[in-house]
Amino acid sequence: MIEKTMLDAPDGPAEAWVARPDDGPHPGVLFFVDAIGLRPQIASMMERVASWGHVVLAPHVFYREGTAEQLAPTDDLRRPAAREAFFHEAMPRIRSLTPDLSEPDALVWLDALARLAPGPVGVIGYCMGARLALRVAGQAPDVVAAVGGFHGGGLVTDVPDSPHLALRSARAELVLLHADADPSMPAEAVAELGSVIEQAGLVATNEVVPGAPHGYTMEDTSSWDAAAAERHYAALQDLFRRGLGRATG
Repeated sequence: MIEKTMLDAPDGPAEAWVARPDDGPHPGVLFFVDAIGLRPQIASMMERVASWGHVVLAPHVFYREGTAEQLAPTDDLRRPAAREAFFHEAMPRIRSLTPDLSEPDALVWLDALARLAPGPVGVIGYCMGARLALRVAGQAPDVVAAVGGFHGGGLVTDVPDSPHLALRSARAELVLLHADADPSMPAEAVAELGSVIEQAGLVATNEVVPGAPHGYTMEDTSSWDAAAAERHYAALQDLFRRGLGRATG
């Protein structure tokens, strides 16, 4: 069952969802949504991760733009045309979530998760959420022990605050599974990301999932790929077993 709460974020109250296996102590996981935001698909994914023995917190990262309900899609995104139309509408708020906003927010999300599950945490990010996951790994290296990023876009750019450069100060183990032939994460970007990971001395998986489109984990969209989605769940569970230690799944 998903619990809903409100957090005191830098620019106003922000909704957050919480999933947990039971009332006992469990390692915490910070869940960064994709560009579509909080919705039933995210609840289902959170509950699956919680079933492995984790307390999962998913903040409404677009709280400045409206409530999760107000921003949720109203059409069936399993239709390719509907998915494309939604992303055309959503792109301005995605671009507006710049590091000067998202990084102070991340400290609030981590503080809220610490109250629910003290100790090292795992972080998951999907699509644009993978950028947020890399940044928080660099922001809080003493807290973030494991990071999973899936079909992330724009992880490597030519600006000084490119998300991949945050890994220079990270200590987490990483599992990054990229979409195949993804224009937002081309082969040269995957290679550059790998170079920074190696220079930072991090343990990491940094691979392209053959044939998997951008958004392959999201069952409520036309991009869902069942085999690739299951591969991501298996890799993520193994990562958290290694990095968080007390998972029961």
